[in-house]
Amino acid sequence: MSSRKAHLRPFRLLSAASVVALLMLLPQTGLAGGRTGDVYVLTNQPQPTGNAVMVFHRDAAGMLTSAGAFATGGNGTGTGLGSQGAALLSGDSRLLFAVNAGSNSISVFAVSGDRLTLLDTVSSGGSQPISLTVRHNLLYVLNAGTPNISGFTIEPARHLLVPLPGSTQALSRGAAAAPAQVAFGPDGDVLVVTEKGTNFIDTFTVDDEGLAQPGVSFPSNGTTPFGFAFGHDNVAIVSDAGSGAGSAAVSSYELDEDGNLEVITPALGDTQTAACWVVVPRNGRFAYTSNTGSGTVSSYTVSHGGNLALLNAVAASMGSGSAPTDMAFTDNSRFLYVLNSGNGTISGFRVQASGSLTPVTSAAGLPAGATGIAAR
Repeated sequence: MSSRKAHLRPFRLLSAASVVALLMLLPQTGLAGGRTGDVYVLTNQPQPTGNAVMVFHRDAAGMLTSAGAFATGGNGTGTGLGSQGAALLSGDSRLLFAVNAGSNSISVFAVSGDRLTLLDTVSSGGSQPISLTVRHNLLYVLNAGTPNISGFTIEPARHLLVPLPGSTQALSRGAAAAPAQVAFGPDGDVLVVTEKGTNFIDTFTVDDEGLAQPGVSFPSNGTTPFGFAFGHDNVAIVSDAGSGAGSAAVSSYELDEDGNLEVITPALGDTQTAACWVVVPRNGRFAYTSNTGSGTVSSYTVSHGGNLALLNAVAASMGSGSAPTDMAFTDNSRFLYVLNSGNGTISGFRVQASGSLTPVTSAAGLPAGATGIAAR
């Protein structure tokens, strides 16, 4: 027996050492709560302060600490933009794009750890840019003042934005549109725009050269279509801000390659007020909408075919006067961050397998008018 114990002892020592090594690697591997990263918020400040991106470092447990602010080289408006997508990361998170709604321009930053380096600031091809979408080396902006969409290529060597001739398309309903968001469909061959002012949703097919074609409009199933996100199989999930207290809802649509929209789930209410942003995690099983008028976030389940069911009318509550607007998942969808425009804070939540949200952090110090959030 003693000889057997002596034989086993080295194995036990090796196992213990291996455990220690694994524990030392936890912050990098994410076993203790996910990789580290950052959350970015656009200050949207006018002159003389000027627009900037505030950076918050995210640790492996989801906690946020301030990491500085980086000027965009443009100006904001000082008031909310009523849009989704004012700040946007590239697919590989190496570039950050931001709108300067007060100076009609777009900025692009290189991302390195917690630091941003301004690479370029260019005209948006219209007035009051409010929303951005990017796919590979192609970026489109939604200009609310014009209103139109306009395209750019991302020059690969220096990551400069180059206007794409022939890409600009006007929104069909003109000045009444009050648009909220532009985004590529999952396949990259259609752009979608929501119009809050007219209760229409526009689609623009994109040709092989990246040029948007003239748009087609579809009546929104719900009232005041605002933000949207895509689930699996080209399903667009759209927030319907509604027309009064308790009238917020979410609708889902199937988007085909020709830009046609077909309703899957008609406006499904959450009993809350003024649904704005919509986000969908990578697994596509849930959708979350911020209810600005109620100070809450609602959650929905999403079937494989895009059918919606209300999971929790109040999945999270930020409290009276918080006015949550913008939301962003980290790239692995482990954490959800909410920009509360009413009190200048960020609320952070861990996303559970059941779709429930567990509070993990908060950060303060955002200026009035801050809008747009991105996370990695």
